[in-house]
Amino acid sequence: MPRRDPRFPTLEILDHPLLLDRLTQLRDRHTEPARFRHLVAEAAWFVGIEATRDLALGARRIETPLMPMEAPRLAEPTPLLVAILCAGLGMVEGLLQLLPDAPVGHLGHYRDPASHRPVAYYARLPAHRGRRVLLLDPMLATGGTAVAAMADLARHGIEPSRVTLLCLLAAPEGVLALTQAYPDLRILTAALDERLDERAYIRPGLGDAGDRQFGG
Repeated sequence: MPRRDPRFPTLEILDHPLLLDRLTQLRDRHTEPARFRHLVAEAAWFVGIEATRDLALGARRIETPLMPMEAPRLAEPTPLLVAILCAGLGMVEGLLQLLPDAPVGHLGHYRDPASHRPVAYYARLPAHRGRRVLLLDPMLATGGTAVAAMADLARHGIEPSRVTLLCLLAAPEGVLALTQAYPDLRILTAALDERLDERAYIRPGLGDAGDRQFGG
């Protein structure tokens, strides 16, 4: 079961041994980009399992090789996956292994060099009526990009109550900023690290997830 931090009621910290093993490999500075991308997808699979634990089930009558039976099937639309570019792209592969029919959207932001604030440059979301949303970003550092992404989703008519943020690492500063802006937002992560440094990198962290996946 996920661990809780008393400071952040909506944060769930996952502690599956196989997930934590993959996180250690992601942290290792010697992990090459091809292996890093593979590990991000695998880690996202584990986080996705927890994120979808409460999907509603109905029943469908099928025939096994031996007899008819009533068997459980999903009773709600497949969640919409939304990747925050570019680092969130690596998590999509793992989630699509679980939800192969899920629609995928993308949100892009860059950090303004003067103000250090995220600036939106791209937003594409497929039809989402009635769907939950899984927002994907490996790192929750300052929280600025996640807050901006939530605002993008709101502009497209998606209520925060329908959204779950999936990440692999989080810093307390980012969780605080995001939960102050969206107090009821569910956040899943594999680890809550110590702090941000003066460059807003998560410590001990794993570096820049986008650069380590795609080169930079």
